[in-house]
Amino acid sequence: MGSPSDASRVLDLTRTRPPTLGTGRLVCVDGPAGSGKTTLAAALGAPVIHLDELIEGWTGLRTVDAQLDGLLRPHASGEPGSYRRYDWNAGEYAETVVVPPAPLLVLEGVGAGSLVIADLVTTLVWIEADHDVRMARGIERDGDAFAPYWEMWAAEETEVFARNRTRERADLLFRT
Repeated sequence: MGSPSDASRVLDLTRTRPPTLGTGRLVCVDGPAGSGKTTLAAALGAPVIHLDELIEGWTGLRTVDAQLDGLLRPHASGEPGSYRRYDWNAGEYAETVVVPPAPLLVLEGVGAGSLVIADLVTTLVWIEADHDVRMARGIERDGDAFAPYWEMWAAEETEVFARNRTRERADLLFRT
């Protein structure tokens, strides 16, 4: 997963670039499920928005772009952004989460490299791992609830990555 040296590389590169989110910077950490995105994002020491909270369940990857605009575009003007948090247990959207502007904001999860917000991204990070490693991590993290959805989720994330050309556009690539 994301090592301290990986986090340092991300932060070093990000600091050399001008702000893209108003006066702040945005790091997007994307890659397949179980690749280590959350671990790397946490190591960056900044507020993290987990895309799992924006995705409408196991079939919601195609619709996440709609929430990204409302979350991040206001930051470009120095205003707070917001999103509706998806409650996976209830199977529906819950409260609205307000995200204040910050010097550094991290967006982590499948779809973080969306073309919809490409102009706001300071640094795009792609992280990947072998299929079996990712599957084991996913099941360890989410339990058996994840197993029936793995193949469907993998197909949807592959479509999202292709549409956004995420790996090809990444500023940094890590393999865990």
